[in-house]
Amino acid sequence: MKLANVRRPKSDNLPGVSGVGRLDRRTNRLAGRLHPGDIAIIDHVDLDRVAAESLVTAKVAGVVNAQPSISGRYPNLGPQLLVQNGIALLDNVGSEVFGAVNEGSRVRIEGDELYVGDRLVARGSAQTVETIDEQMAEAKLGLSTQLEAFAANTGEYMKLEGDLLLEGVGVPPVATKFEGRHVILVVRGYEYKADLASLKNYIREYRPLLVGVDGGADVLVDAGYRVDLIIGDMDAVSENALRTAKEVVVHAYPDGRAPGLARVQDMGVDVVTFPAAGTSEDIALLLADVNKAAVIVTVGTHVTLAEFLDRGRVGMASSFLTRLRVGGKLVDARSVSQLYRSRISAAALLVLVLAALVAIGVALAVSDSSHTYLDPLSREWHRFINRIQDFF
Repeated sequence: MKLANVRRPKSDNLPGVSGVGRLDRRTNRLAGRLHPGDIAIIDHVDLDRVAAESLVTAKVAGVVNAQPSISGRYPNLGPQLLVQNGIALLDNVGSEVFGAVNEGSRVRIEGDELYVGDRLVARGSAQTVETIDEQMAEAKLGLSTQLEAFAANTGEYMKLEGDLLLEGVGVPPVATKFEGRHVILVVRGYEYKADLASLKNYIREYRPLLVGVDGGADVLVDAGYRVDLIIGDMDAVSENALRTAKEVVVHAYPDGRAPGLARVQDMGVDVVTFPAAGTSEDIALLLADVNKAAVIVTVGTHVTLAEFLDRGRVGMASSFLTRLRVGGKLVDARSVSQLYRSRISAAALLVLVLAALVAIGVALAVSDSSHTYLDPLSREWHRFINRIQDFF
C-alpha cells in the first residue's frame, strides 16, 4: 500500500512540528526562499555545516531530508547544528517526497512520519542529539578512508587541470584590474558574517577589490559594499547583486556548458565565462592570483581539514591544490582581524589628541599671559575640530 493513500484519524491536538513546506534539491537555493517556521524539504546526503547554518539562519521549524543526513562516510557537522538549535530533523524519507508534497502545502512532522494534512506521505528516521552522536562516532571510524579518497581525488584533479593550475592556461581576460591590489574574496561559508564585519577597518584603509563567490556577492551587498566582481554558477546570487556588480564571471563546466549563463544574459548583464573543473571559489582564487593580486583575504572559505571534509565533495581536492598554488599571498580573514586588534584605532588617537589639547587649554587659562593669545588659540581649536570631523 502506498504511503500517499494512508490516512491518519483526525485529532485536534496533534503533537509534532508543522509549517509550510518548501522544497528544493539544492539546499543553498532553497535557503533564499525560506521563512521562519517553514519546513524545509531537501535532498542533501551528508548535510554540511554551511548548509545547516543557512537553515538555522532562516529559522525553519523542521527539516525533512530525502537522503541520510549522515551517511557514515565521514563526520559531517550539519545535523548536529540543526538539532542543537531545536530544529526537528526527519531523515532518509526517500526522493518520492518531492512528488508527494507541493510547494506551499501545510505539512507536519510527527516522530518518524511526515503528513500533509491528515495524509501520511513519507516515513524516515527522526534524529535527536543521541542518535546523531552515535552516527558521528561511527563515521569517525571511516575517516582514514576519506583521507585516502581525498588524496586520490587530488591526483585526478592534477591530471585534469594541471595546465590551469600550474600555468594559468584557460584563465579568461577580465576588465577588473587585480595587479598590485588587495582582494577580499567572500564565500557564504563558515563564519562569513562575523569575519566580514571584522574587516571593516581593513577595508576602509586598503580599499581592496571586493569579489563575491555566488551568494557571497549578496553578503557584500547586505553589508553595504559595492561588489567589484561576482564569480560562480549564478544559482544563489540575487538579481540586485548581479545588476550592481561591476563585472560578472560565470563558472562553466570544462566542456563549456554554463547553466547559469542564460539567466545573467537574460538580465542584460555582460558576462565572461570561465570553464574549469574546480569549485567557484577555487577559480576565483586562480583569477586573482594569475592577474597578480598582491594579497587575497578570504571570508567564509575552507581553512581546516575538518572543513574540507565536511563539504564532502570530490571538488575539495581542487581547493587544496589551488591554495598550494596561491601560496603566501592567501590570508584568512580571521588572521587579518587578529593583526588589526593590535593597531591603535582612529577613535583612540582622536581621544588622545583631544586630551592633550584640553590639558594645554587648562594651563593657558590659569596663566597670566593667557589673555594675550587665548582668543586666537580658540579660533585655531575650532578649525582643528572641523578638520577632524571632515576627516572622519
